Amino acid sequence: MGDGFVFIEIVIFAMIAAFLVYRLRSVLGRRTGEERQRPNPFTPAPNTAKPDNVVPLPERNRPRPDVAVSPDEPLSLAASIDQLRAADPTFDEKHFLEGSKAAFAMIVDAFARGDTATLRPLLADDVYESFARVIRDRQAAGEQHEARIEFVREAEVVEAKLDAGRTALVTVRLVTDQVNVVRDRNGTVIDGDPKELVENVDIWTFARNIRSRDPNWSLVEVRPVQ
Repeated sequence: MGDGFVFIEIVIFAMIAAFLVYRLRSVLGRRTGEERQRPNPFTPAPNTAKPDNVVPLPERNRPRPDVAVSPDEPLSLAASIDQLRAADPTFDEKHFLEGSKAAFAMIVDAFARGDTATLRPLLADDVYESFARVIRDRQAAGEQHEARIEFVREAEVVEAKLDAGRTALVTVRLVTDQVNVVRDRNGTVIDGDPKELVENVDIWTFARNIRSRDPNWSLVEVRPVQ
């Protein structure tokens, strides 16, 4: 009789396990059409348009609210960002900087690998043509470029502007530690050192049409560091 009870218990546990597996598969294995896709670096964070989620900016020469600013007087950085946020409530400086760092890494990597397909949607037409020209020259010479960003030391917005009421232009200064190496067709290093970290300072300007539903920004200018 004892063996009979044990057999019955085994059957009951097996039925329970089968039911649980069925329930898990019915939940985990079903596509609802609402699966989250891989986000773009500049896609606004959820609910960034809500006033209570706006990240307060540090006081950077912010003009007193009771002092009128002359139309001919250039706006301070803080006032320019306020103007941009007023025109586009989804803009968040902190989130934008995170997106710009991600875009910077993607562009540097794609440029080094000669991946024009990745570069194309991230760059304005004239910037893309400049990058593509260098890639073509490098390929014609049989050279290979290796670039690796080891660390982002600094990332800050240094300029902001709203052009014609629709185009947001935001300039970012990025200080990074990178390994940059150029090899010839035989794999011999002709520039750089694969074991040496070099500090790079880049000033990039990104633009976006704030009246467009497309949340993505494009690199429109690579400015030489003075």
